[in-house]
Amino acid sequence: MSSVSTETKSLTGSFTAEVFAAHLASLPPLPQWWLDRKCAAYEKFASLPMPAATDETWRFSNRSTLTLDGFRLPASDASAAKLHSPIGIKKAAKLVFANGRLDSREPLATELAQRGVIVDTLQHALTQHADLVREHLLAQPPKLGSAKFAALHEAFLIDGAFIHVPKGVEVERPIGVFSYAAGAGAAVFPHTLVVAGENSKVTVVDYFGSAADKSAHFAVGANDLYASHGSQLTYIGKQDWSLKTLSFQLNSTVVRRDARVQSLNLHLGARQARHESLSQLQAPGAFSEMLALTVAHDAQEFDQRTLQIHQAPNTKSDLLYKNALRDRAKTIFSGLIVVDPDAQKTDAYQSNRNLMLSDDCEASSLPGLEIQANDVRCTHGATTSRIDPEQEFYLQSRGIAKDAADELLTFGFFEDVLNRLASDELHAALRALIQSKFKK
Repeated sequence: MSSVSTETKSLTGSFTAEVFAAHLASLPPLPQWWLDRKCAAYEKFASLPMPAATDETWRFSNRSTLTLDGFRLPASDASAAKLHSPIGIKKAAKLVFANGRLDSREPLATELAQRGVIVDTLQHALTQHADLVREHLLAQPPKLGSAKFAALHEAFLIDGAFIHVPKGVEVERPIGVFSYAAGAGAAVFPHTLVVAGENSKVTVVDYFGSAADKSAHFAVGANDLYASHGSQLTYIGKQDWSLKTLSFQLNSTVVRRDARVQSLNLHLGARQARHESLSQLQAPGAFSEMLALTVAHDAQEFDQRTLQIHQAPNTKSDLLYKNALRDRAKTIFSGLIVVDPDAQKTDAYQSNRNLMLSDDCEASSLPGLEIQANDVRCTHGATTSRIDPEQEFYLQSRGIAKDAADELLTFGFFEDVLNRLASDELHAALRALIQSKFKK
């Protein structure tokens, strides 16, 4: 009997069957299909093992620090969002979540609401927009190694953001979603679902942060991005959890005919953060641009896993991940381009570049290709280098201290990613967040 109990605890940690039952009981009335999915997800979570040394999808990752123990589902904390002030930009609408529950909101302009744009909570959308949510919410199974954590996310998901832009509508200003964790040991499961209708255009900014820099949190976030025919969807994810947080972020993108999705993820916080990004190009003319910037310091570990799947002819993807490492920080990049047999005329690019700012940091890169078509253009590569001593000397000889010189050169390293953003306001906001990291 004791051996069964020990085995169960090793698989579920603090997220026991009793805790899950209490979670279900705390929810408002929700559709039965969603409750059934949550129950199935919990069973899957409880049955799947933790990552093992033999798992190729966890190669180079520090598995010894992964734990499910010691975290809890927190109560709502209405003060969480007020304790943190991310750099502001003008927004079309805003949703703020504290410990997985809606804390505050800034509604859409009447004109956009009258044209059918929806910015709402997932809890409300599950009943008011059930067909759209059911079709797209967590519709793509995890493929990059974190199936156990994806199931945990689905099982304990309380609320999140639902954004729908109907056919032919353009939202000029970004829509902001802010998710905060508050309280020692708080476990949060942020989620953003975006459905861009045909020939629509929208920008969504996701911000993840801790109410207190010294609190330990556990975050398993996810998003679903769906770009219908001819749409343009820009997604910016800004992760700035506390330096004691264990973080997982699981992103899924579906791109349809002649649609364009640009995603840029900025990684700053957490002691250990794993980011998985799946992009599926499902119809001719689809384009997915996958960008990421990481500033890693102290003993932080950033684990990045990507998958670009070309499922139709004449599609294009372009991935550029840049990491700047200081102190004893560690980054891992493992990316794969898959071209299906019918995906002729595929144009796919993948690059991971690492800038080493100390002798003790570590960067591992594993780019890869799996091509089943014969008329494609696919390139991939990785580089790891230090700051050019001559450039550093040039700045120092003009009275600029070494740390400031390294910061300037790092911004130069990042600039070709930031310059891909069409919005100068977003560009400036991301620069400011990166600068704040250098000052810590």
